Amino acid sequence: MRSFLIRLVWRIFSGILMVLAVASLTFFLIRLMPGDPVSAQYNQLIMQGMTPVQAENQVKVMYGFIPDEPVGEQFINYIWGLLHFDFGQSISYEGIGVSHIILTAAPWTLILVFTGLIASFLIGVLAGVISAIKRSSPSGTVLTVSGSLLHGVPQFVMGLLLAYLFTALWPILPFGAPYDSSIDPGFNWPFISSLMSHAVLPVVTYALSSYGGWLLTMKSSVITVLGDDFILASEIRGLKSSTIVGYIAHNAILPLFTLFTLSIGFMFGGSVFIENIFDYPGLGNLLLKSIDTRDYPLMSGAFLLITIAVIVANIITDFLYTFVDPRIRR
Repeated sequence: MRSFLIRLVWRIFSGILMVLAVASLTFFLIRLMPGDPVSAQYNQLIMQGMTPVQAENQVKVMYGFIPDEPVGEQFINYIWGLLHFDFGQSISYEGIGVSHIILTAAPWTLILVFTGLIASFLIGVLAGVISAIKRSSPSGTVLTVSGSLLHGVPQFVMGLLLAYLFTALWPILPFGAPYDSSIDPGFNWPFISSLMSHAVLPVVTYALSSYGGWLLTMKSSVITVLGDDFILASEIRGLKSSTIVGYIAHNAILPLFTLFTLSIGFMFGGSVFIENIFDYPGLGNLLLKSIDTRDYPLMSGAFLLITIAVIVANIITDFLYTFVDPRIRR
């Protein structure tokens, strides 16, 4: 237990250092981008009749820093704000805190990406096992080819194709927005059914785009496990085929466990192209809009959330893997 606590404290400490390092790098990279909306707002306030001092104070209240403030001082104030869980005010959403905007967008991304991730993982893993065990049969070949083809199709192409097929060619599913704007949001069936129908295309797009990767990875892992001695020993002992397949799947899925947990961390970044195509108000769409408007605080907050999610997922994976695979404890 003592070694476990020491290891946990060390991983948390190194995670915090990594978050600060990424936050620092993101701060300077964002400010190297062309365009300065804060200075534009500052000049607009002066044109409206404010004195330079009044304009500076107004901009500082709105955005958290003064336009002509040295970058070093802006960085110190930014890190100080992060240590106090203050991500600043958005530039494009005047008067609204970055934390509030991100927390409002996060649930839409979680609904969309997490559902697609679970569906693609379960279907891809099952298809990968079948395609590996029956790799010499027509069914195994069909599954492998389907995984290879779908794995090579970019998300935005998949989204546009599904949108054309099921909203234009065969208009059976709604397109755009997360729900019907004529329905009052709330815990009622019309709103829930509208959410579900609008989520079908984005979720299927994400699932199909990820399915091929899970299938091919699982197939490769299963083929590797098939050569292990315990498979031959199980066959000699006369165990049922279903039992042997269970052993194979259990051992072959271990490498995918790490990929799956890390994918959960990366999903906070949203699926940028999918959210943009289907007009979902998630983190991916929010990140695109913040880049277009050069909203520095919002960009920094979105990148920081993705970084924290990936680091936390990595730490959880590291510790859970010792329980999933007993060999790690030795």
